[in-house]
Amino acid sequence: MIQYFKTVNSRLIEVEAVEKDCWINVVNPSTHEIEFLSQKLLIPQDLFVDPLDSDETARMEHHKNCMLIVSRIPLEMGWNEALPYNTLPIGIILKRDLIVTVCSKPTEVTQAFMESRIKNFVTEKRERMVMQLFLKSSILYLRYLKNINNKADEIQLTLHKSTRNKELVQLLNFEKSLVYFSTSLKSNELMMLRLQRVNLPAMQSELEQELIEDVVTETRQAIEMANIYSNILGNMMGAHSSIISNNLNITIRFLTSVTIILSLPILVSSLYGMNVVLPFQDHPHAFWIVMLIAVILSFVGVLFFRKKNLF
Repeated sequence: MIQYFKTVNSRLIEVEAVEKDCWINVVNPSTHEIEFLSQKLLIPQDLFVDPLDSDETARMEHHKNCMLIVSRIPLEMGWNEALPYNTLPIGIILKRDLIVTVCSKPTEVTQAFMESRIKNFVTEKRERMVMQLFLKSSILYLRYLKNINNKADEIQLTLHKSTRNKELVQLLNFEKSLVYFSTSLKSNELMMLRLQRVNLPAMQSELEQELIEDVVTETRQAIEMANIYSNILGNMMGAHSSIISNNLNITIRFLTSVTIILSLPILVSSLYGMNVVLPFQDHPHAFWIVMLIAVILSFVGVLFFRKKNLF
């Protein structure tokens, strides 16, 4: 899918074809669409194909008439999915008179621009738009990190009342999401530091410099939060695994004690079931005497296990 947008009189409108100072949003393009854009914009096809690779890392490279910037942005998959949050690459192609974004899926980052929810966004300010994309991505990282932390707190409360594996698997999936977040954020930070060293002329204004500082600050904060939450989740999973193991040991110890105590009356009754001469066999109250012996032995067993804190 290919969409064309342009800022006219401070309003973002969708246009029908490529125009000067427009923004081209490309989502999951077909081979035919890639060939069309490559020929129309005189941009190598590889620049459209590379960002569609889910394993593409954040980087920046210069070409003859354009520059490609690849950044990794967060993607919300849904709480019912095996991996609730993931990251995917987005390609930003800068030319002298337009900007192109390429992504394999629709994302909240580009959706915010299309819905005019980004302050001071105009399509002719291409370098500024790059920084605004990075800033929106970092803010989304922070929001999703808080969502993960809140959901993990809810699962922790459930774990106190449950010994099922479902909650531990959810925590493991959250930890995987945090690992992906942390890795992507670190690669984004390195790419942005490299972009700063390029020192583009259009990035010299005060507003653009403030955007760069905000992006770096938000990215570093997101990296710290991802690391902190990852450590918390790891410690939480380790602690609950120990609790579950300890509860299992307590249960087995209790059942073993009960089994031994119940075996004492069985031992007495089995002895009196033998066809040999036994004490009290001719006594008129032999049954009650045997029952009393069994009860006394069981009581002694209970006292013994209670003293040893095994019952």
